Amino acid sequence: MSGEEIAAHIDHTQLKPEATAGQIVQLCREAETYGFAAVCVPPCYVALAKDTLGTGTKVKLATVIGFPLGYQHHKVKFLETHQAIADGANEIDVVMNVSAFKSGQYVEVENELSDLAKFCHLKEAELKVIIETALLSAEEIVKACEICTAAGVDYVKTSTGFAASGARAEDIKLMRRTLPAQIKIKASGGIKTFADAQALIEAGADRLGCSASIQIISHE
Repeated sequence: MSGEEIAAHIDHTQLKPEATAGQIVQLCREAETYGFAAVCVPPCYVALAKDTLGTGTKVKLATVIGFPLGYQHHKVKFLETHQAIADGANEIDVVMNVSAFKSGQYVEVENELSDLAKFCHLKEAELKVIIETALLSAEEIVKACEICTAAGVDYVKTSTGFAASGARAEDIKLMRRTLPAQIKIKASGGIKTFADAQALIEAGADRLGCSASIQIISHE
């Protein structure tokens, strides 16, 4: 694969707690320059990113909801999502309630994700669900994918980047075997090199969440 081909899979990401407005503007300009699929920014900077990207851009605008732990009340996640879309986001990366999932509250988890998916689709936005694979066994990854499928989400995403580990090719392969073809996969967390990116795409990832995007596509 070429650097340009890799770039088309990348969500160029800046989610550090110390991220500045200037860094968000730079992120958006880099995404336009290098042909990244999307930018992923903190919710408070969605409007700024929208203004920076401007109208007619091909770059998608993603933000995070319930980030990074996922156990916010479902009403809070809905309000966050509503505001993010109003500010200009067209891709929503929400953290699954791993605590509820680990407690066996599968119906509650599915209902939350289903409500968010329906709202996003009503607003012509896509929903990506972060299941935090570092905290799950293989069996739990399968179960989480099944819940996401039933909820009608658009993507299942591996990681927040804030857990002990991030995307692994073996997890991507398991997710791809479990998910139906129409549900895509986003790999994120710890993707640092061109080889990392290529391996994850070959394993089945459709999108890559990266902060080292330029270095990756430049083979640095």
